[in-house]
Amino acid sequence: MQLLRPTTFILGIFLAPFPVLAQELSEERVKELALEAIRENPQIVMEAVQILEQERSAAQAQAGADVLKNQRQLLEQDPNAPVLGNPNGDVTVVEFFDYNCPYCRKAMSEVEGLIEADPNVRLVFREWPILSEGSIFAAKAALAAREQDKYDDLHWALMEMDEPAGEASVLRVAEEIGLDIARLRSDMEASDVQDHIDESMRLAQALGFNGTPSFVIGDNLVPGFVEQNQLEALVDQARDGE
Repeated sequence: MQLLRPTTFILGIFLAPFPVLAQELSEERVKELALEAIRENPQIVMEAVQILEQERSAAQAQAGADVLKNQRQLLEQDPNAPVLGNPNGDVTVVEFFDYNCPYCRKAMSEVEGLIEADPNVRLVFREWPILSEGSIFAAKAALAAREQDKYDDLHWALMEMDEPAGEASVLRVAEEIGLDIARLRSDMEASDVQDHIDESMRLAQALGFNGTPSFVIGDNLVPGFVEQNQLEALVDQARDGE
């Protein structure tokens, strides 16, 4: 008879339905055995948690890969998403961000450096305002600025602010770069603005992202701040089809 490791036994108790175990052991006896195993080997609790976390991460990674396979066209070619860098570039980098995210602001120079260093990178921005009402206002203003051909200007200006993005600060910056504020306010109510934000929310959730910034580069899902050299390495990997 093959003996089970304590960790395997505990996981079996956590994961298997009781009717299966009850065919050989009573519920009370199963509990006694589990407690006995934990007392004798307390480290198995951490081992069990680690194994469950690994399984959860693997499942999440597979789910993300499935979304990439099914949604790549939308992620990379959505006509309702702003595109910077080379619109005909051979590698597309998708960034999900929030104007009030300090790490997004920190990543700005890394992303800007990437598209300056690599003329064949195509950068797709996904406005993902998840931190505050001010973030939503900023995202809508930036998307509406497309109607005045000022998205790029407003985007970089908002990222460079040394204060939170909110209605007053966003409109002040917008006016400073030459936007017609009355028209901007009107364009912020356009359906394509809200559609973009809604799509960003759906895609980010499907990909398993839980914070900003988050990147999609080739087959890689990259959450968090990334330095330029790391971005360049991921772009090279995507370019080589790895």
